[in-house]
Order: sequence, then C-alpha cells, then structure tokens
Amino acid sequence: MTHRWQGIAYALLSAALFGASTPLAKVLLGDISPWMLAGLLYLASGVGLAALHAIRRVRGGRSSEAPLRRRDLPWLAAVILAGGVAGPVLLMAGLSTTPAATASLLLNLEGLFTLGIAWVVFRENVDRRIALGAAAILAGALLLSWTGGPEGIGWGAIAITGACLAWGIDNNLTRKLSSADPLQIAMFKGAVAGAVNVVLAWSIGGTLPSAGPLFGAAVVGFLGYGVSLTLFVLALRHLGSARTGAYFSLAPFAGAAVAILAFGEPVTGRFVAAAVLMGIGLYLHLVERHEHKHRHEPIEHEHRHVHDEHHQHEHEGWEGPEPHSHPHAHRPLVHAHAHYPDIHHRHTH
Repeated sequence: MTHRWQGIAYALLSAALFGASTPLAKVLLGDISPWMLAGLLYLASGVGLAALHAIRRVRGGRSSEAPLRRRDLPWLAAVILAGGVAGPVLLMAGLSTTPAATASLLLNLEGLFTLGIAWVVFRENVDRRIALGAAAILAGALLLSWTGGPEGIGWGAIAITGACLAWGIDNNLTRKLSSADPLQIAMFKGAVAGAVNVVLAWSIGGTLPSAGPLFGAAVVGFLGYGVSLTLFVLALRHLGSARTGAYFSLAPFAGAAVAILAFGEPVTGRFVAAAVLMGIGLYLHLVERHEHKHRHEPIEHEHRHVHDEHHQHEHEGWEGPEPHSHPHAHRPLVHAHAHYPDIHHRHTH
C-alpha cells in the first residue's frame, strides 16, 4: 500500500500549497488586477518549473520519469485549454458581475464536477464510504465559503459554474497524462496558460505591477500553482481523479488556516465546524480498503516504476537503477489484492 499513502501525501500537500496561495494572492490584488494576477501566477509556475527542468537536464543522467510523447500532445492541449484558459477566463467574467459570497460557494462545485466526471465518464470506483467522505469534505468547504445567503444568481454565476466544470474536466483529462513526467506537464500548462492570460489581461488594459508585487506573484505562483500541480499529477497517478479531487477539496481549509496564522483572522465557530467535517471526510478516505479479484488486460505504456508484482518484464538490453522509466508491456494477470484506481487499476466494477 506504499503507493496509496504516497498518493495521499501528494494530494494533501498539493491542496495545502494551493489553499495557502489564496490568502496570499488576495494580498497581491491591491497591486495587480485579477486577470493579470491569474496570468502571472500561471506564468510564474511555468517559468519556475522550466528552470527546475533545465537544472535536471544540466546535471545529466537518465530521468526516472517518462517524458511526454507526441501521442500525449492532444491530451495536454485539452488540459491547457480547459483548465488553463477556459477556466480562468470564465472565472474572471463571472467575478465581474457576481457577489463574492456567491462566487465563493460556487467555486466548490469543482470538487463535485471532478468526482462526477470520474464516476460517470471514466467509471472510477466510488463506494459509499468514499462518496460520504467527499460529501463531508465538500460540506466543510461550503461552510468555510459561506458569508451570507446567495444572491445575484445570473449569467455571472453561470460563468463561474462553467469555470468549475472546465477545471473538473481538466482534472480528469490530466489523469490520462499522469504516467508521464509531472514536472513537464505542470511546466507546459503553466507556461502556455500564463502567457495566454497575461496577453488577454494586457489587451483589456491590464498592466504589469512593480518589482515587489511581481516577485510576490512569482513566489506564490511557483509554489501554489507549479509545485502544487506537479504534486496533484503524482496523486492522480496513485489515486485516480475522484479520490485526488476529494483530497484537493481540503484546500479552502488550508487557506483559512493560513489566514488565521499569518494574518490574524479570528478562529470562528464556522472554522471549527468545517474542520470537524473535513476531518470526518478525511478519516473516511484514509480507512478505505478496496479489495477484490480483478483482471489486468494486456497493455503497453511507459512510466516510472520498480519491479513489483505488476512489473515482471524484460528490459531488452537496458538495465537501469530502480525506479526507472522505459516502454514496457504488461501481460494478462488475474489476482486479488487491495488497490485503488491508479494507472494499473482502472478497470470497471
């Protein structure tokens, strides 16, 4: 179960980094327009990860991760279009006419869309315990977002809902790429989406901020978007979309905790209640055990691996240290063990 716990750790850390970026980005909004800030955060993540990628190449040696291949490009383009372009554009359009309270609540729909698409379209196994856990986490996120009765429902709210749908699609499509190098995936998404959004913001009158806010946006974008997305892809590899999306829904709690610790916001009864709900949801996910007899169909793919029970293949002339990555084939295999919808267990039930 090592891979499962690794996936959970990646998902929780991803949520913590992204959640912490929200109150920090809010501070930057005094100096940067919302659309320009969205573009700069994505762009900083792409540039920062590109620097890490370059350092890795300069150091030499064979990477243990599988590189993106030409066959991955359509999926990567769809991910960038849905999550990096359509999502932010729809969000900015919606925020221009939607009250903040309504927008906060609507943004929690991303978790529901991610879970629903994973369940209905990709047929990921979602049992009662996982569904209840996700519902508890989402309820906690809704409670944290609630600042009054929803008002002003209209085209703006529809646009924000569309943004959440775009990100739910993005999360599930990224699952198709999760066997490839997560740093490369996050790098390309950040660079392309950031450049597009900065140009769009510039075209409607946005301007670049001064050096101080620009540096702040770069740091927040690199950690809260770049590193967070890299960890999110790793979590998808081990847990699938539904479970990763549920863990990622803990991000609002991380953001609220940072606001309390760093900016002195009060600890309210609503925060405590949300923490209890999210704790219940997290517990239900952590104690999940999914085990049954299942069949692995023959498949050829490439990803980072060690020679466990699922990887008993020959190397045809190349033998590298483990973990390593190379194209390999899986023979049909029938067995029973505890498992999760990782890249080797995406079978129907």
